[in-house]
Amino acid sequence: MHIKSVLRFLALIQLLVGICMLVPFALAFVYDEADGIRAFTITELSIVLFAAVILIATRKEKITIKARDSYLLVTLVWVVATAFGALPLYLTGTFETYPSCYFEIMSGFTTTGATALSSIEDKLKSILFWRGMTNWLGGMGIVVLFVALSPFMGLKGTSLVNAESVGPTKDKLTPKIQHTAFALWAIYTIFSVIQVLLLWIKIPLYDAVTVMFGTMGAAGFAPKNSSIGSYHSAYVDVVVTIFMIIAGSNFALYFKAIKGNIREAVKDKELRLYLAIIAIASILITFDVADTYGSFLTALRYAAFHVASIITTTGFATYDYNFWPQFSKTILVLLFFVGGCAGSAGGGIKVVRVGAMLSLARNAIKKRLHPSAVIPLKLGDSNVDQNTLLSLAGFVGAYIMTGLIGTLLYSLSGYDFETCFTASFLLLGNIGIGMGAVGPSGNFSIFSDAILTVGSFLMLVGRLELFTVFALFTRNFWKK
Repeated sequence: MHIKSVLRFLALIQLLVGICMLVPFALAFVYDEADGIRAFTITELSIVLFAAVILIATRKEKITIKARDSYLLVTLVWVVATAFGALPLYLTGTFETYPSCYFEIMSGFTTTGATALSSIEDKLKSILFWRGMTNWLGGMGIVVLFVALSPFMGLKGTSLVNAESVGPTKDKLTPKIQHTAFALWAIYTIFSVIQVLLLWIKIPLYDAVTVMFGTMGAAGFAPKNSSIGSYHSAYVDVVVTIFMIIAGSNFALYFKAIKGNIREAVKDKELRLYLAIIAIASILITFDVADTYGSFLTALRYAAFHVASIITTTGFATYDYNFWPQFSKTILVLLFFVGGCAGSAGGGIKVVRVGAMLSLARNAIKKRLHPSAVIPLKLGDSNVDQNTLLSLAGFVGAYIMTGLIGTLLYSLSGYDFETCFTASFLLLGNIGIGMGAVGPSGNFSIFSDAILTVGSFLMLVGRLELFTVFALFTRNFWKK
């Protein structure tokens, strides 16, 4: 382990977070929010002091980051960034307790979108902007952003990007990982700007930007109490639905399309399965809730919005689907166990893993009928070897087990099974909204600080795809 190198990069990345925080800091001046100015001033000074102490103490250290170091560094980056990111909320009294602030910002950085705020619109605009901005930073990844901006440091960031990026496969789009990271962030930013411009047609610029943060980050924080439903606009619903689907797709495919490989991008099997699931689920729910809305097109609008919101793990809402028929609610719960595509801003198990597990089940049936047949298993367009298969199965098993343990811990709160089960899996899958008391009309303010701390951990391990964090708790990790 190269602890000093880990700490040095940790300090540098926290400085990057501090630089990003200057934007809401400036907004505090624009909106003349004295409490916000004081809170961001203290936070920025704390970040600078933290980074300065570490950088001075490690100034003679030769930078070395190996694969094992990357697991520790990435985990610490998210834990420490959340700790500093929560300070403005605590110092402005947005929450009474620091664990609630930590939960809120962990929800932001991990793009979960679960909130413990009972009332949103009465909070400082600079604070709500920072809260939303954490969605956007977390969507493509804090460490990936750092790698994209640090080619001058000679950092070989492949292991860092792999430790933070989502999905079982990691696309290296260019020969240098820094260029890949930069390309991904550039595409992400371009889509973000386009969405802001489209939303600005109907809603104020501040709202357009903060809604974009939650959409492109597949996160779900909105500046309104009733989420996207507050705008009562079919246009806004459609724009947000489209960009949620964009954010839940593999960004490597956009890169390929830009490079002229449109046919290859369109033929991607994971993308096709992802779009098929969205289409089928939307149509089924539309027919089931048509009587609720009195119009097929209106029912389709609400159905497609919430299907996209759940499968991409965004967590926006335009209607309290707790009042939908049980069939539609069950479809939404099933989507909890799908998630976005690999290489997207979305969380969850990932479509590619679900597709691989379905192929595995189909192959098992074929094998029963034809015991001597050699039947390859596909992951996208590639054959899956035994090690990859074990990794896929291990991830899905660990994911479900972690969610069930989370359900057990949440049951200590005394709430019903529906609330506790969906609360655990919506946090682990970084989805944001669930059923029961944590549905579209509810929030996590009902839980104690201890339960919220459990939730913060579930969000962290879910965003970093379990093994990056769980590896730190094994004896082998710390052996020389």
